[in-house]
Amino acid sequence: MKKSLLAVALSGAFAISAHAQSSVTLYGLIDAGLIYTNNQGGHSNWQEVTSSTQNTVFGLKGSEDLGGGLHAVFKLEQGFLLNNGAQAFSGDGFGSQAWVGLQSDPYGTLTFGRQFDVMNDLVGPLTAGSNTWGGNMAAHPFENDNLAADSVVVNNTVKYASPTYHGVTFETMYAFSNKAGSFANNRSYGFGVSYTQGPVNLAAGYLQFNNAGNAGGAVTTGDTSANFLAQRQRIWSLGGNYTFGPATVGLVWSHTQLDNASGVFSFGTGTYLGANDSSAGTLSGSLRLDNYEANVKYALTPALSVSGAYTYTHGAYNGSSPGWNTAMLQTDYSISKRTDFYLEGVYQNVHGAPADSVLAHAMINTLSPSSSNSQVAVTVGMRHAF
Repeated sequence: MKKSLLAVALSGAFAISAHAQSSVTLYGLIDAGLIYTNNQGGHSNWQEVTSSTQNTVFGLKGSEDLGGGLHAVFKLEQGFLLNNGAQAFSGDGFGSQAWVGLQSDPYGTLTFGRQFDVMNDLVGPLTAGSNTWGGNMAAHPFENDNLAADSVVVNNTVKYASPTYHGVTFETMYAFSNKAGSFANNRSYGFGVSYTQGPVNLAAGYLQFNNAGNAGGAVTTGDTSANFLAQRQRIWSLGGNYTFGPATVGLVWSHTQLDNASGVFSFGTGTYLGANDSSAGTLSGSLRLDNYEANVKYALTPALSVSGAYTYTHGAYNGSSPGWNTAMLQTDYSISKRTDFYLEGVYQNVHGAPADSVLAHAMINTLSPSSSNSQVAVTVGMRHAF
């Protein structure tokens, strides 16, 4: 009898120990609200929307302690549209993220699967578009530099992230085309580095896509993970911010270079403008975009904050010099650690673009394009994290 009780006690202890060394967490975030836009295709519009600031997702993430500072890690995440229950990435079971890998405390983390790119990981958090206090609507025009974390998730990716050493973190990635005899067709690669020390945060990165959009490769039109359709897309970025007391101020620059561009995805219409839908104009040839962003966030109280950002985007397109002015203001109030309410307004104006091109129409991220060169949107919403 004593031996039986001892066996039960020991097995229970081992079960508790094993449980303590591994974990699986269900998590998610819901963002929903109402939005007014002064011009979408020539008409004003009231909409019930989701993911105006942050992606609405649910997912599973886990870690198992393998001993010696080594862990098996994974994440499976699905984005969805709250207002109708549809998948954010059509046809993808876990379109937002799906990866598995090994994490070593002294050597870093190696992951495999569908993941955000390295520049998004390190430079994105310095922008208004990647944060709760700005979000998806505050992204740079056409989300041209992949810094807002709302759309471009890369397939077939092998990614390495270093441990933080004296405030420095380094990441690099390669996304395979998975095509026999066409190794470079729809592949991606990049690297990024960040430095954090006290109130100072700095980051820089580079990212490249080759022939984005082809089926089975790094980013595709099938699930709309390809933002631009182009022979080659190269992105450089650099940014930093500084926190003093309740205020954080930041500056970000990014340069996007597109060769033989033919289309850009519109979240509001669900189509590739300039490609299979040219109703808003054409897109053909080389396109260069430089984004200059200044942002600020100020915490009035632990629960109430105000924030703002301004981005000037200078372009070069087939001999023309289009320019965009994008401004965002937001106030946010948290009623608990997991639930908050926000009010946000975004204004965009474009000038200097050819009248028959996609670029001539203002298009705030997540919304259908304006019929003119300006667009204003105001949204009120709530977020709940679990």
